[in-house]
Amino acid sequence: MARIVLVGAGSAMFGGGAIGDICKSKTLRGSTIVLHDINATALSQMEETSRKYIADNHLDVSIEATVDRKKALKGADFCIISIEIGDRYELWETDWHVPLQFGIKQVYGENGGPGGIFHALRIIPPIIDICQDVNDICPNCLVINLSNPMTPICMAIHQKFPALKVIGLCHEISSLLEHLPKILGTPFENLEVKAGGLNHFSVVLELLYKDTGRDAYPQLLEKAPSYFAPTKERALFLQILKYFKRLPITTDSHFSEYIHWAQEVADHDGVLDFYSNYKKECLGHQIDPYKRIQEGTAPEEYWRVVPIIEGILTNSGHEELAVNLPNNNLISGLPGDVVVEVPAIIDEKGVHGVPVSDIMPAGFRGLLANRSGVLDLTVRAALTGDRDTVIQALLVDTTNNSLLATEKMLDTVIALERPYLDYIS
Repeated sequence: MARIVLVGAGSAMFGGGAIGDICKSKTLRGSTIVLHDINATALSQMEETSRKYIADNHLDVSIEATVDRKKALKGADFCIISIEIGDRYELWETDWHVPLQFGIKQVYGENGGPGGIFHALRIIPPIIDICQDVNDICPNCLVINLSNPMTPICMAIHQKFPALKVIGLCHEISSLLEHLPKILGTPFENLEVKAGGLNHFSVVLELLYKDTGRDAYPQLLEKAPSYFAPTKERALFLQILKYFKRLPITTDSHFSEYIHWAQEVADHDGVLDFYSNYKKECLGHQIDPYKRIQEGTAPEEYWRVVPIIEGILTNSGHEELAVNLPNNNLISGLPGDVVVEVPAIIDEKGVHGVPVSDIMPAGFRGLLANRSGVLDLTVRAALTGDRDTVIQALLVDTTNNSLLATEKMLDTVIALERPYLDYIS
């Protein structure tokens, strides 16, 4: 049994999915799910819906709900954070389109590039406030962050509260479960996969057939180009496969945010389609939260939150494919405080990253190293509100192709997003 707090539970996309996943777990029977959100109306609706689902299915799970975060966190064993502030899509589109208006060629604008910096500057302060309460009220709680931009958020938490237990989880790795069996003609269970990098900027590093011990990468490199070529949103993806000889675990929309030459090769139609469909899907979940709880998260978006909680409670010792943790030599050549995405072993003591330095190619390591400086500066800017540091982060980011437009762009975004960025001075 565990006390699991969902911060941002009013979202049917997150709250409904997480509740559904917890309810399906035999290990978590008898647990208490605490729903917390600052939106009292959305929270009340989610509470009512989840109580109905639990009663309809005679489940041994308790529900509490409160807008009081301090009350929610009392006695918490696990705190799962998935929040956005303001109008998510309006702000996202501002992050994306304003830099383009100033001639700065970013492809997507959610996690990397100038848009990703603005996103981080908005969301890190409220997440730090949440973690301050965790630190004060339930310091032994495991914090699991699902919010984007994953890497700077997790870095900021670790820098501000080094003693807190914090990991980040993203569902992108689950794409391998769909594609690798089709490409290689073998069940995923017959594949030993090691992936690594940064969140949304990670590749398959090693791939073996379990039944024979043979290296599966030669076959993957041979077959993957023709498999992915007909699909949208894979143009940059295929260039990485061609020149760096490694398979990305995500599509152009995310991967392109971190590469300075992505603008000329990314599948822009695919990126636009991806955003449009994702927006419709997320908003669609708000229509039927009961169904969202009933179904839980689908395999292609499964966050692995529940298996990790189960693994800690049962001392499973199992390996997860991708967890975001401070580097500390998990990937050599990157700073120790950069949060990297690597495999991890789960046991009663927590989450332990698996080093991948020996299988990290020098070329891809170089792309990762390009990100280190901007991540450091972004986190510093979010924690201090220092305008000069924000400008430095924007100028260090390799996707920013204009010095002269940078300050004007920053002033415009601050004016448009003033309620969330007025601490920058």
